[in-house]
Amino acid sequence: MTQEKIDRINELSRKQKSVGLTEEEKQEQYALRREYIEGFKASLVSQLENTYIVEPDGTKRKVKRADENSSN
Repeated sequence: MTQEKIDRINELSRKQKSVGLTEEEKQEQYALRREYIEGFKASLVSQLENTYIVEPDGTKRKVKRADENSSN
């Protein structure tokens, strides 16, 4: 997500609190927020996929998704 889009999210948020948004602005705000959230989630998943836990004995194990662990 570009800095311009983040700035626009913040601008719309401030406007919403002060004078309100038009229907088009509400739709733009929703779309920008969804894009931001999806990007954040993708970044977090990518980071967690490259995360390992080091056990006290020195062995490393990859972090697994919670829904992967429940199937065992």
